[in-house]
Amino acid sequence: MVFRKFPGVSASGMGLRLSQKFVFLLFLSGLVTLCLGALFFLPDSARLKRIFLSKTEAQPVTVGSENDAREQARKADAAKYKRRERERMKERVCDYNKIIGELNLKAHFCLLQMMKFAWDNYKHYAWGKNELRPLTRNGHIGTMFGGLRGASIIDSLDTLYIMDLLEEYEEAKDWVENNLDLNSNGESSLFEVNIRYVGGLLSAYYLTGNEVFKKKVLELGEKLLPAFNTPTGIPRGVINLGSGTSWSWGWASAGSSILAEFGTLHLEFVHLSELSNNPVFREKVMNIRKLLNKIEKPHGLYPNFLSPVTGNWVQHHVSLGGLGDSFYEYLIKSYLMSDKTDEEAKKMYYSALEAIEANLVQQSPGGLTYLAEWRGGILDHKMGHLACFAGGMLGIGAEDGAPEKKQRYLDLAGEITHTCHESYTRSATKLGPEAFRFDAGAEATATRLSERYYILRPEVIESYMYMWRLTHDPKYREWGWEAVEALEKHCRVEGGYSGIRDVYASAVSHDNMQQSFFLSETLKYLYLLFSDDDLLPLQDWVFNTEAHPLPIIHRNCLQRQNSLQKPDKTPAD
Repeated sequence: MVFRKFPGVSASGMGLRLSQKFVFLLFLSGLVTLCLGALFFLPDSARLKRIFLSKTEAQPVTVGSENDAREQARKADAAKYKRRERERMKERVCDYNKIIGELNLKAHFCLLQMMKFAWDNYKHYAWGKNELRPLTRNGHIGTMFGGLRGASIIDSLDTLYIMDLLEEYEEAKDWVENNLDLNSNGESSLFEVNIRYVGGLLSAYYLTGNEVFKKKVLELGEKLLPAFNTPTGIPRGVINLGSGTSWSWGWASAGSSILAEFGTLHLEFVHLSELSNNPVFREKVMNIRKLLNKIEKPHGLYPNFLSPVTGNWVQHHVSLGGLGDSFYEYLIKSYLMSDKTDEEAKKMYYSALEAIEANLVQQSPGGLTYLAEWRGGILDHKMGHLACFAGGMLGIGAEDGAPEKKQRYLDLAGEITHTCHESYTRSATKLGPEAFRFDAGAEATATRLSERYYILRPEVIESYMYMWRLTHDPKYREWGWEAVEALEKHCRVEGGYSGIRDVYASAVSHDNMQQSFFLSETLKYLYLLFSDDDLLPLQDWVFNTEAHPLPIIHRNCLQRQNSLQKPDKTPAD
């Protein structure tokens, strides 16, 4: 091989330079390859990849696509957050320490989640049944409603609507429209069917204007009328909705009717007459009043048992707890619901209140005011959880009492509510027993094993709500929050909410029952306690004894409202 000589360069020098250039180019090529390869393994090298990929492989880079990518990333992060939240909520509805904001905002968040949790579990495990058994995760039918079903659905309608849980409300409405069968046989409690089914359907109609509720409630109201076919017109406590036959409870003394049952029909039956333009419903309950005003009352008190045959008292047991409670509640609420025109109801209520104050109101050695029970002139120093509604009742009735009594009634309302709160604070669970006593050294505590249970009752919380609305004293919201925490800690189980067998036990034992009134009353009253006063304002609504709101009847206004409501009105409207 002949090498061409360049001027001034020898053959050996030329070879040396070529070998040096080759080594340098080889080194440079390797460096570039190493750098480019490294770029593809960086954590976020998408843009660099697109730069070095061919046009056929590269994705177009535009502002829109980058925004889309960011939006997808944001949605992915949100989905991850929701999954984490769902998992957290399975363990605990309300992580109190992580909720930032004022107490009422915290409570609203928690109560919405609590209602959703209770409803979802009922829907999943007991849909169409009357109540949920949360431990065994199945439905409960019971004997109070005869052949009627869906008590938890009817009781939840207005709570779901008020809380703006409209998807769940629609589920409930559809069940009522397509599955609520009123042609049923069985042993139905006139009282329970009235306050839960009639009250729940009336409330749902007035809140939403949906005609299906009006149709169902008028049909059901007609089926209750045969219970009044007695010599006195005092209805018997049990009715078969299919056959129309009625009878008294087997446990009721001498076949008597119960004061709190026949005395807790007035609000619903007046509204049935308003909606149907049929006076028969109002006439039935006005006849009850006529008889009560005619017969003698011991010391001005109303005993709990009355014969529907003779119209006489059967025994002299008086209580503002079970058997008597809501009779008194419906007297003052009948007056308020009439737009303060029902003077007879007003007179009956304040006369009864004077007798109660003179005979039943007591004060313990520790300074707690309570309502004792009266048995033929002998006081039983016991107060039931059911009697704790009286704080709210006394409160809403204070304004229309005699001028010299107004402040006394409001003070008494506060004292009774305080005592009921004390019954909660003295237990290990911070929930109250079924009954508590003020004898043998006891102060607002249950002294009998049979009185230590709590079944998700609302009466104490009900009085908190009324007293907050009337006074705006922050302690009532603080007490309500204590109840929320206690319910979450001790009553929430994996399948819903359950009552507990002993409020004083540190190791909680559950009773496996999510009562329908927990959704209708307990959660609703808590929600209203932490809401603004213009949500169901007391000047426009009264609550029946199952916490179903019914409008105050402003003469010539209710009819005008009904004429303006459209049959196809939706929750959004």
